[in-house]
Amino acid sequence: MTRLPAALTADRNGRRATALKLLPLLAAFWLVISGHYTPLLLTLGASSVVLVVWVIWRMQIVDDESLPLRLVPRLPRYLLWLGGQVALSALTVLRLVWSPRSGIRPAVGTVAAADLPDLSKVVYANSITLTPGTLSVSFRDDDIEVHAIQREGIADLRDGAMRARVEGLGTD
Repeated sequence: MTRLPAALTADRNGRRATALKLLPLLAAFWLVISGHYTPLLLTLGASSVVLVVWVIWRMQIVDDESLPLRLVPRLPRYLLWLGGQVALSALTVLRLVWSPRSGIRPAVGTVAAADLPDLSKVVYANSITLTPGTLSVSFRDDDIEVHAIQREGIADLRDGAMRARVEGLGTD
């Protein structure tokens, strides 16, 4: 019988541990979504969760980079904050569009993202795009190019409140 090198064994064990961390997360998700708590359906739900985790582990698609479980505890707070920002921005865009005096002054600018980890850059760029009135266009020289419906949108991003929240997620 051939033995696997230590690095491969450690990688395999790391993937297994990450896949096993999915069990309670998927089980809780299934319980919330299903809303049925009869013994038969609980058994079928548990079986499906175990099957999904086994398939994910066998396909070797789960690792700490593709599934950053360390974000889960801080994610609800960030998503609540982001939801509030989306609502405020939506009201601002609505006011701009419906105002008889057009205050729309589109602008393109860059926002610094050079020292952020890759995952943080992705979360930051997606958060910018999700916020009405702003759009992440591309990455340029480790900066995010942003199109905004108003110049103030880029200035607000440069103030750094969103970046600080993304850094608070601890994606490094």
